[in-house]
Amino acid sequence: MADITLTIDNVEVTVPEGTTLKEACRTLGSEPPALCFHDNLTPANACRACVVEVEGSRALVASCSRKAEPKMVVHTDSDRVKNARRVVGELLASTSDLTLAPTVQSLLESTAGDRTRFQTGATWDQPVRDDNALYVRDYAKCILCYRCVEACGDDAQNTFAISVAGRGFDAHIDAGFGRSMPESDCVFCGNCVAVCPTGALIDRSEWKLRQDEAWDPAAISTTETVCSYCGVGCDLELHVMDNRIVKVTSPMDHPVTHGMLCVKGRYSYQYVQIEDTVPLSRE
Repeated sequence: MADITLTIDNVEVTVPEGTTLKEACRTLGSEPPALCFHDNLTPANACRACVVEVEGSRALVASCSRKAEPKMVVHTDSDRVKNARRVVGELLASTSDLTLAPTVQSLLESTAGDRTRFQTGATWDQPVRDDNALYVRDYAKCILCYRCVEACGDDAQNTFAISVAGRGFDAHIDAGFGRSMPESDCVFCGNCVAVCPTGALIDRSEWKLRQDEAWDPAAISTTETVCSYCGVGCDLELHVMDNRIVKVTSPMDHPVTHGMLCVKGRYSYQYVQIEDTVPLSRE
């Protein structure tokens, strides 16, 4: 594949043809912020936090999906770009609960955003949906980044159990006709939970500990191991607190899983902590 040369913030950059502007910026160590972007998912172009200014283009462009072109001149920190990013953060802060959204909080801080600028007293009132034993949906924290939909679709799981329904303030992630997750096509792999950036989807174990004010990130250690349920070789990260597994994840850069697991790999770890079992023996 041929190389192309473009200019980013007054610096000439040479990248392979087909490289996105976000990837090109990454080579300079000045990657644009992003909320909906995930390295292992198809860009959704939903959040517009990663926009950059391209000379000759009428509108700001999403760097996560716009391909670099020869002799393109790009500005990632112009006043126009900074204002657009600031407004994105301020609009999200006006209605959504961002307590578990470090990426949005970081965007607000880096752009000096005013969290109260667009607040009118109305919030996106969504009830917590605790309808299964594995994860909880707290859509008051949802920013409609589409990550969960992409992970459930052909980017990873190919289950297509969830999608975006409604329009405007009625837009929400739905399992189809308002169904609960056990009634839907969900296979409870938890891959939607793994890519959620705001805590709108959260493992029930973590959610319960947070409700009890017992979740302590400083007390959690992480141990890497290999899943023992089959021969695929999925890498696991066991998050342990008080000598108990509280969550299981997989590295996003692992060549086998790319951060994705099945229901057994992610949630079937309780047997490790059952203390009253009797080993099987052969007589």
